[in-house]
Amino acid sequence: MIDIITAINSAVNNFVWGPPMLVLMGVTGVLMTILTGVFQFRRIGHWLKNTIGAIFSDKNVLGHTKDKSISQFQSLCTALAATVGTGNIVGVAGAIAAGGPGAVFWMWAIALFSMMTNYSENVLGIFYRRKNANDEWSGGAMYYLRDGLGSKPHCKTIGAILAVLFSIFCFLASFGIGNMTQVNSIAGNMNTAFGVPTWISGIVILVLAGLVIIGGLKRIAAVTEKIVPFMVILYIFGSLFIFFTHITSVPAVFGAIFKGAFGMKAVGGGIVGYGIKTAVVLGMKRGVFSNEAGLGSSVMVHSNSNVREPVRQGMWGIFEVFADTIVVCTLTAFTVLTSGIVDLETGITAETFNGIAISSSGSNIVSTAFSMQFGQIGSWFVAVAIALFAFSTVLGWSHYGSKACEFLFKEKAVMVYRVIFVIAIFGGAVMGDNLAWDIADTLNGLMAIPNLIGVLVLSPLVAAITKNYIDRIIHGKDIEPMLSVFPDIQAKHAEEVKKGAE
Repeated sequence: MIDIITAINSAVNNFVWGPPMLVLMGVTGVLMTILTGVFQFRRIGHWLKNTIGAIFSDKNVLGHTKDKSISQFQSLCTALAATVGTGNIVGVAGAIAAGGPGAVFWMWAIALFSMMTNYSENVLGIFYRRKNANDEWSGGAMYYLRDGLGSKPHCKTIGAILAVLFSIFCFLASFGIGNMTQVNSIAGNMNTAFGVPTWISGIVILVLAGLVIIGGLKRIAAVTEKIVPFMVILYIFGSLFIFFTHITSVPAVFGAIFKGAFGMKAVGGGIVGYGIKTAVVLGMKRGVFSNEAGLGSSVMVHSNSNVREPVRQGMWGIFEVFADTIVVCTLTAFTVLTSGIVDLETGITAETFNGIAISSSGSNIVSTAFSMQFGQIGSWFVAVAIALFAFSTVLGWSHYGSKACEFLFKEKAVMVYRVIFVIAIFGGAVMGDNLAWDIADTLNGLMAIPNLIGVLVLSPLVAAITKNYIDRIIHGKDIEPMLSVFPDIQAKHAEEVKKGAE
């Protein structure tokens, strides 16, 4: 039976994370880039000013709300908590080990266009969100599939079906990618670095996560807005130290990345065409895994923001991809490529380095790179970084799963879900079957199919909302804002925006 399940899952996984899906994600990003007037490049100053820049100038960005919504910064931190995970460390190193330095280029390429996929998801999430019975905002792919795609001629049924499918995939994936696999990484690293038994790690994580998750989104957001900046800044400083220590290697690293990306130096001296394919697929796959743009996941927390302008939250989506992939993943890549573990001429990763066996999966490549610079403290640093990244992912995904549960079973089922989610943490710490990881990976990818269909069908609406925003905010035109599909929310928010509450 296990062999049958493995075979079926492998076949499905090869499709959902195969070249056709990566091409679909790439096409979606390119299309949304074109329809929004290359917003992520042409308006880079504007979205930086209104995201990271606004933290220092706009009280609404950081200000905690009295209602059940969360601040814009909290929504970003909770989204980053879910996306900045072990993939940013282990996954990037693994992609380089298997695909060579060229994989980094394709990771960058998919991220630059994925910015507008994530932007579009957030715009639609805010536009189609509504208040639930507990007076909380509820938004996400399931809502713009049901109410957006479903409003098109002859699409009501297909919209409803895709909304349910997305919610089912998200609900199940939250226990895998968003819980057990992350906890398993924490427990494994704590055992390797500090000798802590996995069951002890499981109990500690269960208690800590339980105290946060049971309290709901407001408590999750309050914790993530403290953890995420700390862990990201700490990792950035550690990586930058290694980067500047090996600054003379940077030209060679860039050369290896671009040569590897276009097959001018195939991985391991193999067939050039195969080298290109490997670099492209692994690089794009790692980029998608890392920032989750296209999966429709982070939009569920962005929709809980106190923002009124859909485009404003869309810009936070752009920054989310930028911070996750362009910053954190790139620093991991440069840490690995300047360490000497990867031969920049051939693209081959050493089997052993300084007496340490190197795993092809990338699990100890970054640890080795940091150890070379900082000694034993380096491996401890990476173990703690992975623990923080993975723990924050658990917190973020608990909200995604609860929103999927709410859509499928209504608000009363959410607390039951949270309790089960917390209990599953211990199982993740002690599990050893890779099949659980593979199934979770497949479910995570299956979320993208209905979501991307929704984004593509509703792409003209995203373009219209973006143009409306640019005309009003940038060009100063006196026109009615496009803020919500629901007349009552539209009227209320339009009045608040007019008064300058935004």
